[in-house]
Amino acid sequence: MAGMENVVAVLKQYSVAVLGAGYAGMTAATELAAAGVHVSVFEAGKVLGGRARKVGLEGKSLDNGQHLVIGAYTGLLEMMTKVGADSQAGFLRRPMELQVEPGFRLACPKLPAPLHLAFGLLFAKGLSWSERFALVRTIRVAQAAKWRLAEDLTVSAWLKEQRQPDVLISRFWQPLTVAALNTPLEQASAQVLLNVLRDSLGGARAASDLLLPRLDFSALYPDAAARFIEQKGGHVYRSRRVRRVEKVAQGWQLNGENEVFDAVICALPPHGLSALQVSVPNVLPLQVRGWTYQPIVTVYLQYAPDVQLPKPMLGLSDSMAQWVFDRGYTHNTAGLIAVVISAEGQHQALAQNELARLLIQELHQRLALPKDALWYRVITEKRATFACTPDLQRPGNQTCAAGFWLAGDYTAGLAGKGDYPATLEGAVRSGKAAAEGLLQELTNKL
Repeated sequence: MAGMENVVAVLKQYSVAVLGAGYAGMTAATELAAAGVHVSVFEAGKVLGGRARKVGLEGKSLDNGQHLVIGAYTGLLEMMTKVGADSQAGFLRRPMELQVEPGFRLACPKLPAPLHLAFGLLFAKGLSWSERFALVRTIRVAQAAKWRLAEDLTVSAWLKEQRQPDVLISRFWQPLTVAALNTPLEQASAQVLLNVLRDSLGGARAASDLLLPRLDFSALYPDAAARFIEQKGGHVYRSRRVRRVEKVAQGWQLNGENEVFDAVICALPPHGLSALQVSVPNVLPLQVRGWTYQPIVTVYLQYAPDVQLPKPMLGLSDSMAQWVFDRGYTHNTAGLIAVVISAEGQHQALAQNELARLLIQELHQRLALPKDALWYRVITEKRATFACTPDLQRPGNQTCAAGFWLAGDYTAGLAGKGDYPATLEGAVRSGKAAAEGLLQELTNKL
């Protein structure tokens, strides 16, 4: 006990700068602050959350994207509890139900695993019996192989190997893949998709639950994390962009300012690393320079308050949009519909007004929504995620320079493998891994 007290006492003498207040950065900062380290978070924007943040519009609280959480995302849920955020109040939690128009529905009943999955697959609606058995067979093959492929390949190539019918691909695999990996089937990693299925459909029954946020993505976790950090004596600076990091004899300096930090965790997105100048050569991962990125477009459509979807979330097959969310169920904003278009596509060539017009028309034809909306808002994240391609070589959290660590959904983690795509859970896990690695490094100095 005395030894642990000595460690805590020494850690309180250290100061760490965290660059970026997204989910990875706020997790790293929270873990450090909880260990007694003095933390300073530097965020270039006015709002916390990074690529999952609040966007204000005429008094309404919107998000820059519509993210979905599953029960298997235990890292995020545990961190929310740690900073005092109520995960039960923050989410509308429901058993797995994927309804994709026209007519497909897969629902996992409240049965013990793996019966919930078996019943869900066997009684999926909108498929012929041969298509159902094809889906069951493929999931069973993946389970038998412990969700591992001998060699990674694209999702489309893997589905071809598994002899998946076109109807099954358009109604199940296509919406699922772009939602989970935000990468087209022709480019997406089948192994990473299986990792997601392993932890959701292949896990405990509750792991497959769908958690629909009730709060904007800044209030859901980063804002609460900021309060936690500040209560521990740390600082969270908004509108403070860090352009230069310099290694000096005493530690690390930011933007040439006088304050010196003992260590730095860089939680900037991979495409933002090229704008950061670090005095130590090769400290930033070179492999990300050749990466490609995928966009996410979210179109908010405000209808009359009495307009409502039959479910909080619906999928669309063979359409421009993949998923449609009714924020009346979750955010008490009646008539507000969020339409999500994941990954690249022909929609990128359209002007915002033309895109909104086509989506309104599509929802009218497919879901019987009104012919016109009261207003719309198009939010585009051009580089929302890295393209999650087969055998993508991802950097670890640790760099070649002592005291300089990386955090972000793009990293491979301390174990040297990147299990997850660019998700909130991936960001949280990376932030936690970076903090744990740095704390071990600081402790070893004792």
